[in-house]
Amino acid sequence: MCLAIPMKVIALDGMLATAEVDGVTRQARVDLLDQVALGDYVLVHAGLAIARVDAEDAEETLKLLRELANEIQ
Repeated sequence: MCLAIPMKVIALDGMLATAEVDGVTRQARVDLLDQVALGDYVLVHAGLAIARVDAEDAEETLKLLRELANEIQ
């Protein structure tokens, strides 16, 4: 099973975004998306931003992922 993680874009350099979640930063290519701006949430999978998501949906997904992580620890 593959999982894409919602991350907030904190920097852009051409088609390369730096995205962050819970203090962890990753670089992701944004070539697949029409427009990405600082502060947008994107779904990151294997180094690619595959979709833009609204902040409310991103936060809800992150909340569920955090709960799951706490359950398996």
